[in-house]
Amino acid sequence: MKIIEITEKDKYNNKIKKQKHTTFLQSWEWGDFQKEVNHLVKRYGVYNNERLETVFSLFEKPLFLGKRYFYCPRWDFKNFSGSKNELIDEIKKIVKEQKGAFMRTDLGEEPVGIKNVFKKTIDVQPSKTRILDLGKSEDDLLREMHQKTRYNIRLASRKGVEIVGATLDNVDKYFEDFWKLMETTTERDNFRSHNKNYYRKMLDVPFTKLYLAKYGDKVLAGAIVSFFGDTSTYIHGASSNDMRNLMAPYLLQWEMIKSAKGRSCSYYDFYGVDELKWPGVTRFKKGFGGQEIYYAGTYDFIFCSVFYSLYSFLRKLRRMI
Repeated sequence: MKIIEITEKDKYNNKIKKQKHTTFLQSWEWGDFQKEVNHLVKRYGVYNNERLETVFSLFEKPLFLGKRYFYCPRWDFKNFSGSKNELIDEIKKIVKEQKGAFMRTDLGEEPVGIKNVFKKTIDVQPSKTRILDLGKSEDDLLREMHQKTRYNIRLASRKGVEIVGATLDNVDKYFEDFWKLMETTTERDNFRSHNKNYYRKMLDVPFTKLYLAKYGDKVLAGAIVSFFGDTSTYIHGASSNDMRNLMAPYLLQWEMIKSAKGRSCSYYDFYGVDELKWPGVTRFKKGFGGQEIYYAGTYDFIFCSVFYSLYSFLRKLRRMI
């Protein structure tokens, strides 16, 4: 078994796209986006008996004392046929050569049987989501929704809510509208968002698209969605405090689902549900139906235990403050 850095985009992406419920987080283009927002990115292929079995990206995250850690988002190595202990040992060599203290990754299954030191940590990506099977007809998708969700979709359409998608000609104008909605949403729902530049650069990723729900000249809701591999993913959403009785977010989701079907995606991922952390958003997403999918969550594979202990203490202290 050996790990080799990959420099060919098509070779890398073709392997990622073979995964069911394809994650955009491991795409070549998402790595380029991470470079734009100041993270060094390395891409690797894992070979077993000269056969390329899996690929993954590492995003460098600087820490202190000249150390760093590497984040590997939503990596699924369960289909790797070789020794997972040997695989982690090889990754350890790569990380330590670049002064990395640990690797953080979101796993599809728990790392059972792995001898390297690892620790469950705070989830970076949601460990639970809902996914729609887009192989079903539009009528079947509507039929499997909660009755109230179907009603709200039809109400928004009947009242004249319009869904528009940003194009190269108007993306900057539409983005300003979206950013105003994001500021409103973060204040209303009390959550942290990325900075404005982060979202704008995200729209330069070739497979992302911005959609807005409008009523006349008033923008009521917006969302950024990705179309990569077999899956369309609802990444970020925001809504206005005005005219909430028009139920614009419901029609927005439905039009994005139909757009995903039109692009031949097999699945639509609502990208995170949690009844305790996000009760309102979770209730909204569950209304569209689909299957609940569980992941093992985020783990740190620790390659420098002394530094990691110091890092953990300071991280805990910072969160307390």
